[in-house]
Amino acid sequence: MTGLHLEGHTEQFLAALVYPLTSTARTLTCGGIATVTYTLLVLSSFPAFSMQMLAADLWYLDDAVIALTANTYATIGPVGLGLIVSYAVLTGVAVTNAVSRVTQLGRAGTSGLSSVLPGLLASGCASCGAGVLGLLGFAGALAALPFHGNLLRVGGIVLLSGYLARTGDPQSCAVRPDGGER
Repeated sequence: MTGLHLEGHTEQFLAALVYPLTSTARTLTCGGIATVTYTLLVLSSFPAFSMQMLAADLWYLDDAVIALTANTYATIGPVGLGLIVSYAVLTGVAVTNAVSRVTQLGRAGTSGLSSVLPGLLASGCASCGAGVLGLLGFAGALAALPFHGNLLRVGGIVLLSGYLARTGDPQSCAVRPDGGER
């Protein structure tokens, strides 16, 4: 990759990160999606406990999230927890940008949306651990991964970042001044 090409992707990535902050509604939507993503990832890290707490009363949701956040921190450490939080925030940004892109461009704006799915699935599975993997019959798969699955989490974050760097700000024009498309 040339320096100019890399610089263009960096600018588009930063524009994609800033876009949800350009209005109150988008900021709240992004924050809500990030919060829901984090909550689902943490709750699915220990599905039996989560189901028992929530079956007893939905008011135990905050207790379950706090307890499982502490469990996640104790299990995979601050780096792993930071990766999960980063993944949740990037998911909020990616979904907010994708919805905006579809709203503005209609069906023509959906062509690049398929590239966000691998990042969502790869990092999501690593973040939730045995929850999703156990449902799929791979309960021991995460335990066999080096660094407690952090490399898979980094891979998912890289894929989400690549999507955001490729699409950029949904409000910007898709045609560059030099005649090429982004």
